Amino acid sequence: MSKSDADVSEHDAAVFHRSIFEEPAEDPSTELVKIIADLKGVEHDEMDPLYSWVDGLISSLYSSPPPAEAQGIIEFTYEGFRITLYQDGQAVIMGRDTSE
Repeated sequence: MSKSDADVSEHDAAVFHRSIFEEPAEDPSTELVKIIADLKGVEHDEMDPLYSWVDGLISSLYSSPPPAEAQGIIEFTYEGFRITLYQDGQAVIMGRDTSE
């Protein structure tokens, strides 16, 4: 599945999860839904499908990545979390600020 980064600084206190997708056994979108479900404490099949939010962009980022120089990033909000996915496999998941 994914590997968590235990070194979250005080500056990153809002970061709930950092992971690196290492040759995922499943589609990266499915893996991401499972991570979010774990953070929310629900079963992954209770959540909205991710494809309706980003329509295959995640799979494309990892299956047919642009050149490394492009430093591809996908950033979006899903299920109350701000998610940033980097071309190199890093995922940063933060709680969305609800004070706005």
